[in-house]
This record gives sequence, C-alpha cells and structure tokens, in this order.
Amino acid sequence: MSSFEFTTANKIIFGGGKLNELAEQVRRRVRRLLLVRGHESDAVGRIRELLSAQEVQFTEFEMHSEPTVDLVREGMRIAGDFDCDAVIGLGGGSVLDTGKAIAALATNPGDVLDYLEVVGKGQALVEASLRYIAIPTTAGTGSEVTRNAVIEAPEDRVKVSLRSPLMLPWLALVDPELTYSMPPEVTAASGLDALTQLIEPFVSVKANPMTDAICREGIRHVALSLRRAYENGADKSAREGMSLASLFGGMALANATLGAVHGFAGPLGGMFHAPHGALCARLLPLVMETNIRALEARPPGHPALDRYVEIAQILTGDRNARAFEGAGWVSYLVRKLEIPALSDYGMQPDDIAEAVEKTLKANSYRGNPIPLSEEELRGILERAL
Repeated sequence: MSSFEFTTANKIIFGGGKLNELAEQVRRRVRRLLLVRGHESDAVGRIRELLSAQEVQFTEFEMHSEPTVDLVREGMRIAGDFDCDAVIGLGGGSVLDTGKAIAALATNPGDVLDYLEVVGKGQALVEASLRYIAIPTTAGTGSEVTRNAVIEAPEDRVKVSLRSPLMLPWLALVDPELTYSMPPEVTAASGLDALTQLIEPFVSVKANPMTDAICREGIRHVALSLRRAYENGADKSAREGMSLASLFGGMALANATLGAVHGFAGPLGGMFHAPHGALCARLLPLVMETNIRALEARPPGHPALDRYVEIAQILTGDRNARAFEGAGWVSYLVRKLEIPALSDYGMQPDDIAEAVEKTLKANSYRGNPIPLSEEELRGILERAL
C-alpha cells in the first residue's frame, strides 16, 4: 500500500440546523470578526444575531463576484483596519475562497501576488491564518475543507490558486438547510462541480486509499441526489446528500489532486468570466470520454481504466457497466440539467489555442491520470462549444 497523508479542516460540524452551533464555537474564542458574505439572506441575519448574542464585534464585507486579486486586497485592508482575529465566510465557493484568502493573507506580510501560483511569485505562506469559519450555502465546491483559494488575475485572463496547508479552515460548519433556496441552475452547476471533484481525485495520479473511500461514497450520493435536488429544491434528503457529496469532494481534492476538467476551468474562467461550476459541468463528460479512450489506446494495465469502470457501476447502479457508460450517464445528466455550452459565455473557436496553452500550464491538469495531447485537448473544447 502506498504511503499518504490526509488533512482537513480543524473541525467539521455537519447537519440540518447546525448553524445554531456557531454561537458555542465563537464564545470566548473570537473578539473581532470579519463576515465575508454574498447577497442579503436569512442566514446573514441569523449570523448577525448569533454573533451579537455572544458580544462579538464584527464588520461585513459584501461581495457579488468571483474573487479577484483586487477584491482580496480590499478584504485584507478591511480585516486589518478592524483588527480582526477571525473571519467567517458565508456563501458559495467564491465567497468561501475569498474569506479563506483574506484570513491567510491578514497574517502574512506582502501582497496577494507574492503568494499566488503561476502569475505570482508563488511564495509559501509562513504564518498561520486567522481563525477561519467556512459556512457554505451551496453544495459544490467543498471549499470549506480545502487548502486553496481560486483567485482571478484579470490582467492575465486566468484563475489561479493561493495554496497552503495553513489555509485549512479552523471550522467547517455545513448546514444543508442553507442550500434549500438554491435555484435549479445553481443546484445543477454546483452539483456537477461536486461530482467532478469526486471523480477527478478518484482517477488522479495521487489517489490514495483514504480519498478513494471518500470518493466512492460521494459519487453514490450524487447519483442518488442531484437530479432530485434539481427538480425539487425542498427535498431534504437530496439536499443533505449533495451537501455531503460537496464536503467529500473538497476533502478528496485537498488530499489527492484534480485533472483536466479543472485544468481547463481555471483558464476558461479567467478568459470569459464564466462560473466555475458551469464550466466543470460542461467539460466533465467530455474529459471522461477522452481519458477513457486514451487509456484504452495506450499500453494496457493502467489502474485508472478500472476506476472509470467502477465509477460507471456506481452512477448507473449496474454491476456490469463499462467505463464509457459512466461518461454517458454524466453526459445525459448534463443535458437534462440544461448546462450551457461554452459558446454561451462568449468562447469562439479562435480561443481554443490560448485555452489549451494555459491548460497545459495549470497545476490541476498535472493530476490527470494520463497526459493528453494538444489535439485531444482541442477536441474536448471543440465539442464543448
């Protein structure tokens, strides 16, 4: 058995109604706090009440876009001016990533670009983050248990990561009730993002027995829950299943790695300002098909091919399913959930060469179970347009 390490958030609290436990977690531990959040919601009001009851002073940083370098800088400034000793991120993956980056950079000297991968200096963080509490209101990114934050660098037209074990949240508080109000299109895109983050680590070059177990269970939950949650947002068991799948996907990617889907998603998100989840959703079945075809065409015996067979059997419920049937199951779901084509975000055939070039440099792509040729990568994007 290969050796491996496994790390996750300092503490995970999961379950319906568990938002109420926030009060106990901050009591006598937090003095001044930055609340990073999206739009006004019932959850925001409840957190205000919980913090006020514990006499925790707080200020709010409201955001309505995916994180950019400048947005993170502004959050760092506010956290510093308010002398925060903790940060809460309440929202989807973009909000959680922003809060995570602010908490980390508030204690480390310098600028965002000093630590950012690919387009920055890529320096290692050396000081522990402020206490960070991640509270997701969507079910997809698993950002509440990951050690990175995806940040857009507009000048370079790319999304890249700020990454460090020191960024793992102090507390991940996952309350499925907070996802009930997600509209169908967000449920679809974020849910397929969760599936991507379970499938890619399972077939990746850094898969290990711990992440394998988590991925198998998470894929099963998506198979049982995603379409139900899309068709009926009030389906409590489906919402819980997808919150678990998202949590497991975050744990898996933080301890294994990803692959070509996310290798594409970072550059494409920066080039076209497209939602990360929707990009992953569109690309997932096409990357699965291409990987399977490449694995079958090259020297036999690659373990990832057997894993694609196992994925197909979990998704379809058929013990005799073959690898391509799993990709077909995902492709059918993408159509049923009305996932947009890449051209809907403004991508044209002339953009493919730049996207492929950037994908080959992306850290996520390096985890793909088999290297793909530029022609194979171009073919994926041509079919996704």
